[in-house]
Amino acid sequence: MEVSRELLFFFSALGAFNGFLLGIFYSFFKRPKHISNFFLGGFLLFLSIRIGKSVIFYFNPDLAFSFLQFGLTACFFIGPFLYFYLRSIYAGDDKIRSLWKIHAAILLAIILFINIRYPFEHNIDLWRPYIIRGIYLVWIGYTLLALPYILRLFRNRSAEGSLGSQGLWDLSIYVGNVAIWAAFYFCGYTSYILGALLFSFMFYLLILQLIFRKRADFSGAKTREKYKNRKIDPSKANAIISQLSVELQKDDWFRDPSLKLADVAKALHILPHTLSQVLNDNMGKSFPQYLNEQRIEAAKKMLLSDTGLTLESIGYDCGFNSKSTFYSTFKKLTGITPAAFQKQGK
Repeated sequence: MEVSRELLFFFSALGAFNGFLLGIFYSFFKRPKHISNFFLGGFLLFLSIRIGKSVIFYFNPDLAFSFLQFGLTACFFIGPFLYFYLRSIYAGDDKIRSLWKIHAAILLAIILFINIRYPFEHNIDLWRPYIIRGIYLVWIGYTLLALPYILRLFRNRSAEGSLGSQGLWDLSIYVGNVAIWAAFYFCGYTSYILGALLFSFMFYLLILQLIFRKRADFSGAKTREKYKNRKIDPSKANAIISQLSVELQKDDWFRDPSLKLADVAKALHILPHTLSQVLNDNMGKSFPQYLNEQRIEAAKKMLLSDTGLTLESIGYDCGFNSKSTFYSTFKKLTGITPAAFQKQGK
């Protein structure tokens, strides 16, 4: 190979190889274990298989049909695993563990029937373009089903001020997935290797985000350490905490989904960083954590009373901007879902 082709092969194959390893890590070894890690790992594994097939085929057009068929078959599951990954993060759905198995079983039955009944090698005209096009439509179809969860990120941003590290991570995965799908689906108008290069770019963008997320955690730890050297007088801190509780309960102010640290600090006649320091030093939590605890306590009371409201309505009434945020926050603070909590109280 020429030097330029060697470099092209290196950069396009590197992402696929490392993506495969990361997929294995998230699927089987990531701690703490959570079903979202399994879905993310599956998404990366299937996408890496598809990318790997493309890289090998681009540099070796005589690749056996069995390898081509295997790589294309992997495409069938990229969209579904992306969809269930985002759903597991943002929907708080108790049925997801059984639901994804139903989807997987149906999809697996379909693709196995096609692979066995109509092998690529003997049905080239059927695979190109019909079966391949159908595989790509399943991929983008599930991707579109996942779009509402991405749109919630931007609705939540208005209340929280930013997407947050998790939101930025998920948005990068979603946009990268769409770009790779488009690169392959419209490869007749671009270059066949473009999808592999985009995946390498997406993969290392995700790695950079992982690094920055860890640095952000370290920065937060340094901030708490810095506060230790500038302690606020305990009596003053306790007064601020008491005043904070009273202020948030006035007219149920904590239920306002657009409530921010600066708004509360202004009402308390103190600087925002002072309020933040008091909460960190004396309660070991951030303002969003404290606010969410107030909201969840209110939600628990509503769940145990006969309000006639749906779970989603209760979440909105308590100040959460979406059902997914309410579910995930409730489960994080109580260990169970709102539905399970309500059922226990009856």
